[in-house]
Amino acid sequence: MGNTHFAAILAVAGGLAVSGCASDSFGKIDTTETTSVTAVGADISEADLKQGKQHFIEANYGLAEKHFRKAVELRADSAEAWMGLAASYDQLGRFDFADRAYAQLLKVAGRQPRIVNNMGYSQLLRGNKAKARKLLAEAERALPGDPIVEANLTLLKKT
Repeated sequence: MGNTHFAAILAVAGGLAVSGCASDSFGKIDTTETTSVTAVGADISEADLKQGKQHFIEANYGLAEKHFRKAVELRADSAEAWMGLAASYDQLGRFDFADRAYAQLLKVAGRQPRIVNNMGYSQLLRGNKAKARKLLAEAERALPGDPIVEANLTLLKKT
């Protein structure tokens, strides 16, 4: 009986403590001064785009893919980010994902010679010479004498 009485006293005391806390704050407005979060001035996808480019240049294709993917998640209309993502997937040998990225890139930017050139290079990496030749020839017609297209055509001839 002593334990039951003690438990009852604890329950009542706990209830009073909780209700005391609630009654002290009931109806009061929090007047604590806070700082507001300022709006981000720059496009945050630009930072990922920049990092993706830097990693790609340094041949860190896994990190490049990560940043380009984040950039397209933040700005799905960024053709540059889609191009970087597709090229990163190409370098990683993830051609299934590269095809998806190129398809999205074509939706965003249309069929441009630089995109077609990259798609041709992608096919070259896969060993699909006929597709590579067709795409690179299309890029060459649109960009005659372009050094990047010419370099890809030279690579095609050497394989």
